[in-house]
Amino acid sequence: MSGFPTASGPSAIEPPTIEPPTAADLAVVAEQLGREPRGVVAVAARCVCGRPVVVRTAPRLPDGTPFPTTYYLTAPGAVAAVSRLEAGGLMREMNERLAADAELAAAHRRAHEDYLARRAEIGSAEEIDGISAGGMPDRVKCLHVLVGHALARGPGINPLGDETLALIADEWSPRVCRC
Repeated sequence: MSGFPTASGPSAIEPPTIEPPTAADLAVVAEQLGREPRGVVAVAARCVCGRPVVVRTAPRLPDGTPFPTTYYLTAPGAVAAVSRLEAGGLMREMNERLAADAELAAAHRRAHEDYLARRAEIGSAEEIDGISAGGMPDRVKCLHVLVGHALARGPGINPLGDETLALIADEWSPRVCRC
């Protein structure tokens, strides 16, 4: 399996080793976001050129705010491509499919469980216990979260994230540097 590039290699299925981001990583993320990043504990996925694409964020930000988005998509091209799909109604279609397809719903629930397990590896915030992100486990509320999770964990963990990556492949791919 070729997999997506991650912080730990080209086909990692296990979560990448949690290593603090470098100052250079944080500077790139600040440039990508247009603001200082908050609560970043690791780079969870990188472009083939080495720049961060997804950061792993603590469940509680430095100011004490609970933050459920463990995997935060930062690459501007990916963010823009996913935003276009959201604006085009893809989430509504995915929600309809989740309601009608028990197998897809079960896979989406497993993605939710994986998301919670990966967050627990780095900490907790009582206010968000049992809450993942992106609408999981019952719906799709944010494709950016699903794509971030898919990129960080590799293919097969988040099926709707994998599907979204396939849909944007002509516009953005982790295998082609567009930084």
